[in-house]
Amino acid sequence: MPVIELSGVTKIYSTGEKALDNVSLTIEQGDVFGIVGKSGAGKSTMLKLFGMLEQPTAGDLTILGESACGIKNSRANAIKKNIGTVFQGYNLLMQRSVAKNIAFPLELAGVDKKTIKGYFQHKRLIKKRCEELAQLVGLGDKTEAYPASLSGGQKQRVAIARALSTSPKILLCDEPTSALDSFTAKEILKLIKEINVKLGTTIVIITHDIHVVRAVCNKALVLEGGQIVEMGNVPQILENPKNPATRMLLDL
Repeated sequence: MPVIELSGVTKIYSTGEKALDNVSLTIEQGDVFGIVGKSGAGKSTMLKLFGMLEQPTAGDLTILGESACGIKNSRANAIKKNIGTVFQGYNLLMQRSVAKNIAFPLELAGVDKKTIKGYFQHKRLIKKRCEELAQLVGLGDKTEAYPASLSGGQKQRVAIARALSTSPKILLCDEPTSALDSFTAKEILKLIKEINVKLGTTIVIITHDIHVVRAVCNKALVLEGGQIVEMGNVPQILENPKNPATRMLLDL
């Protein structure tokens, strides 16, 4: 079942820059889908479209079976609730503990807190969810720690747990290993794969490093100048690259 579809999508910014040019793709339920390319290829724009932070200039974007073009308010928010994002720079709240960072999206989403009973039920649900996610990402003993005391890998684990707090069907990861050493990067990619398997979450990874795609993705595409120059199953792309941009990323 498709969870994200682009059909003939073009994105032109007000400066006249054409970031994406007639792009079409389908990401299926359960995929770990890699989007790879050098700086300026259009990766970040594609991620913004998937997260509904930008709208296509032309073409259609469908998320979870519903067109995400031109919709606002409650309809847009209903789709966005199913999308979690792991940002490139962690974006943790430094004055909040690990548990409170994970809880933040749940606090924003809220439940019925109009009564005293509703308030305490809300607090219990958040506490339980944060404990579950801290365990999932390997930080069960760090829930009261603050970001300043964490390593880069631990901060990324908090960011992943926070993105999963509302149980999204789609997890967007923006360069999830770019700031990490090679060993920690491998551990984070292993965690991402475990999340895909355990939770069935569809994961999209934006990266400039094709070795990230090799390690964790089942499908991928290569962007060059806002166009898809190669797309398919990862073994097919890596073992038989057809485009010079792919060969350059592979150092061939």
